[in-house]
Amino acid sequence: MNTFGHIFRITTFGESHGKGIGVTIDGCPAGLELDLDFLASEMKRRKPGQSKITTPRKEKDELQILSGTFEGKTTGTPLAIFIPNQDQKSNDYSHIADKFRPSHADYTYQKKYGNRDYRGGGRSSARETAARVAAGAVAKLFLKSKGISIQGYVSQVGNITLQKSYSELDFSYNKKGENIIRCPDAETANQMIDLIEKVKNEGDTIGGVVSCVLENVPVGLGEPVFDKLHAELGKAMLSINAVKGFEYGSGFEGIKLKGSEHNDEFYTDENGKIRTKTNYSGGIQGGISNGEDIYFKVAFKPVATLMKDQESIDKEGNKTIVSGKGRHDPCVVPRAVPIVEAMAALVIADFYLRQKVANNL
Repeated sequence: MNTFGHIFRITTFGESHGKGIGVTIDGCPAGLELDLDFLASEMKRRKPGQSKITTPRKEKDELQILSGTFEGKTTGTPLAIFIPNQDQKSNDYSHIADKFRPSHADYTYQKKYGNRDYRGGGRSSARETAARVAAGAVAKLFLKSKGISIQGYVSQVGNITLQKSYSELDFSYNKKGENIIRCPDAETANQMIDLIEKVKNEGDTIGGVVSCVLENVPVGLGEPVFDKLHAELGKAMLSINAVKGFEYGSGFEGIKLKGSEHNDEFYTDENGKIRTKTNYSGGIQGGISNGEDIYFKVAFKPVATLMKDQESIDKEGNKTIVSGKGRHDPCVVPRAVPIVEAMAALVIADFYLRQKVANNL
């Protein structure tokens, strides 16, 4: 349950209120130049306390690389990264030591293990995703060396939806400094921010959608049956805290079309490259990448911790009240963007190496 991937494989460890969290990356190719500034910038995008619409918890999320590098490059041996916890307030959770918070993992962890770390959710906390972003940053560096890019953005908050496809968006806002909601459309972004602030002031939370685009993915990544590329992407996204749905390509909207409208016809472009005229397939056909852009959406539920009282039960089954307390995000999607990108990078890096092995065989 703590390991993901086949060749480019990661194992994360640690809890929200322990000494720290971390990740071991096994299978990272040797000779990859480890850009520490890039790794730090990726961690900064995910870390808490970065704006008025995120949790005020302050974590520097500074990476300590323990092994797997020499003279700034990976050695091919396990790359171990540790991220210390520095701003825990465990007393904020003493009031729920014997209570089950609605829609949290408290009850299921208690029944599965018979013992749970109630401080911030322990292992079930989204704090764990910092380790994924660290590993994903390494995967991104590897993919960048192959010309593959990954771009995530917020496309919906509550009932406010970005009414543009990814091909119409200007992602240069990334280079200029992302806005705090990470939506690449100023007007929509401001509406989303206003909604999150309103919900936050009410002591409530709101959900949203993160969209992601993968460009220049080579043809042939993925397997035809159980390890389909879209299946692995779906597994990766659904493993992220608070995710409730995943769709790629035309998704659920595709059912409204006839087959004659939905089929992606092939043609040969001016460079002699085989392309498709449309891309309802989302860059994946038969579970294998076809060279077109891969695009998908990830739905995040409203954060389960509210700053208001909720009815629940305790470990003895008695009725109780769970009071809103602690530091939490009113909406997870701004900080979820780098997490979605990281998991996508891990999937593509792993499949890239698997295909390389297959080709060598």
